[in-house]
Amino acid sequence: MEETVMKIGIIGAGNIGGNLTRRLTALGHDVSVANSRGPETLEALAEETGATPVAAVEAAKGAQIVVVTVPLKRVPDLPSGLLDGAAEGAAVIDTGNYYPQQRDGRIAAIEDEGLTESLWTERHLGHPVIKAFNGTYAQDILERPRPAGDAERMALPVAGDDAAAKQAVRDLIDELGFDTVDAGGIDDSWRQQPGTPVYGLRAGAEAVRKALTEASPERPADFRG
Repeated sequence: MEETVMKIGIIGAGNIGGNLTRRLTALGHDVSVANSRGPETLEALAEETGATPVAAVEAAKGAQIVVVTVPLKRVPDLPSGLLDGAAEGAAVIDTGNYYPQQRDGRIAAIEDEGLTESLWTERHLGHPVIKAFNGTYAQDILERPRPAGDAERMALPVAGDDAAAKQAVRDLIDELGFDTVDAGGIDDSWRQQPGTPVYGLRAGAEAVRKALTEASPERPADFRG
């Protein structure tokens, strides 16, 4: 079956964003990529991959899938109306994690109100998000794809409330060479936050499902501000 070429916007060109740019362009998708420092700083990545470097406010323009992969503390700094020009029904992937001690500082809405990290991001973006890739090693995106049915194929948990957007993301991850496990809605996405059994797990679908069920809602001490 021939895969459909999609327009994909990637906001954040760090390890995950850069490697998704590499893989998605290699699969033939039309990728625009942005970072906080401006498109001129992305010329090397653009030359390597064929992706189009753009300003952050342009990244989602016409995109069917938008990947937001920036440090959590930078989410409120993203341009307002970031997703206004996205295609109707666009799926927005949030790869983010809250590292209060290591990077982000204390975020009261997460710590005190008990918001999941992705719900906090969703509220800032004003658009539903699908949580995926947050516990994936960036290098695995390049090195560990496997064909469907391969015994060594890794599975990634995917959480979100929009069923159509979630399916679009799961299909894309399948195309990238990984299985997926439905991890529930955004209110359930704490099951894949840092410090949970599934976070960083390199395993198949059965082990990922088991790890999701074993998660505790109590935030581990290392990931509390």
